[in-house]
Order: sequence, then C-alpha cells, then structure tokens
Amino acid sequence: MESSALLTILLQTALGIIMFGLGLSLSVTDFSRVLVYRKSVLLGLVCQMLFLPAVCFGIAIIFNLTPEIAVGLVLISASPGGVTSNFFTLLAKGDVVLSITLTAVASLLCILTLPIIVNLSMQYFMEESRYIPLRFSEVLQIFAIILFPVAIGMFLLKKNNSLATKLQKPVKIFSIVFLVVIILMQVIKERENIGSFWRQTGMAVLCFNVISIIAGFIIPRLIKIPIQQSIAISMGACIRNGALAITIALSPSLLNNSTMSIPAALDSLIMYFTATLFVYIISKRLKRKTIDTGILKTS
Repeated sequence: MESSALLTILLQTALGIIMFGLGLSLSVTDFSRVLVYRKSVLLGLVCQMLFLPAVCFGIAIIFNLTPEIAVGLVLISASPGGVTSNFFTLLAKGDVVLSITLTAVASLLCILTLPIIVNLSMQYFMEESRYIPLRFSEVLQIFAIILFPVAIGMFLLKKNNSLATKLQKPVKIFSIVFLVVIILMQVIKERENIGSFWRQTGMAVLCFNVISIIAGFIIPRLIKIPIQQSIAISMGACIRNGALAITIALSPSLLNNSTMSIPAALDSLIMYFTATLFVYIISKRLKRKTIDTGILKTS
C-alpha cells in the first residue's frame, strides 16, 4: 500500500471523528465506573494490552512473518478497542456500560502502552540498522491524535448535552462509513496486490482475530465473570481501533511504513465478519438459555 499525504489526512480525519464521537458519550464521572467494575475492567485491560500483544508476538514467530508485517500485527494488537465494539456489545446483549468504560480507559492508557509495545516489537523483529524507535515527540503526537478529539467531544457534552446526544448516532455512523470507504479506496487501488497481501499476513490476522474473540470471552467466564460482561470484554478484544493503527503506520512523522499498515487494514475488514458471527452464536445461546429458564420456572 503506497503511503500518500492525502490518505494520511483522510485517516487522521476519520480517527479524529471516531474519537470525537467517543467523547460525545463520555463525562468525567463515567470513569468512576472503573471502581464499580474494577475486576472486569482490569481483566479487560490486561487482555487487550498485555495478553493479545503477547499472542501476536507468538503468531508472528509461528507464521514466520516479515519484520514489517510482524510489527504491523503487533501494532493492531496494541491499539485499544474501537468504538464500534460498543455497538456489537449491544447487539450481543452484553454489558454496554462496561464496554464504553473499557473503550474509554483503554484509549487513554494506550498513549503510554502502545509506543512501548511497538518499540519492543521493532527491536525484536527488525534488524538493528532498521530499528527506529518512536521518539518522545512522536509519542506526544499519538497523545494529541487520541486525547484532543475526545476532550472536545466531552466538552461539548458538558456544555450542550442535547446537541451532543443528537450528534452521537450520526457521528458514529459517519465515522464507520468514512473509515470503510478509505479502506475500500485502498483495496481498489491495490487490487492487483490483494492476493499477495493475503498470502503475507491474511491467515495470521485471521488467527489473531479468532483468538482475540474466543479468549476475550472464555477467560472471563473461567473466573466467573458474568456472561454479559464477558461479551463486552470479548468485543473490545476483537474490534480494535484500526484507524489509529493505520494512521500510526502511514503517518510520515510516525512509523511512515505502508507495509506495517497491511495487518490493520485486513483486520479492520475481518473483525466485522468474526464479530457478526459471534453475535449470532451468543444471541442464540442466550435466547435458548432464557427459554430453558422460563420452562424451569413454569414447571
């Protein structure tokens, strides 16, 4: 995928809209939910920010990925859950409040964790002569990309609640459509190379995505986290902020490496298929459980 100034601007715009939309649904008091859901929030954050990047290191080694592709895969794993995870949590009848809390906290924490994880991956996978760590100024840029739009959205919610509430749905829909259009533009532009991209990283990305959604659900269930909260954790693990990963990969002032954006671009398409399948399966399971419970109560 060729990096271009236009694509970088479009991606940063899309990311800004996405993070602004997140801010429209957040107030400072929302972060107090961390105390209410502390066990589930802590588990969700550990899963997103430590477990999944470690899994990606393993996948990159097992699939013998090229250095740039390996770093790109770790980059998407180090990115926080995307705002659309809240929507899919709702569809799956999961805990939406926990989902929003996880998205908000992870989006802020990744300002610190993402540069560290990406630097470690570059140091491990790339030759020393090609290893260029993210400098402090670049970390500040990531901070600005994430925090400023969220802060603007939160400010608008505080000053004009009715306007912010009206904007939430259209902003969310527009940001998703905008991001999908950008990805499709790149797919069309690079259609002759799609087969090559898939051969390089397709199965590794699919493997990562499937492990994310399964582990994100099963691990919480094993330690007795309620099923609705387990759904929220699973959706946050599966649906990542692909726009952030692609922007960091392509930005001339950050990684400036188009190859590193390939895993994030593929994952941004694959995750909606796996998430939809998960929603279908879990919804049927919950419906059957409800019916069985009803039968037991009436018998």
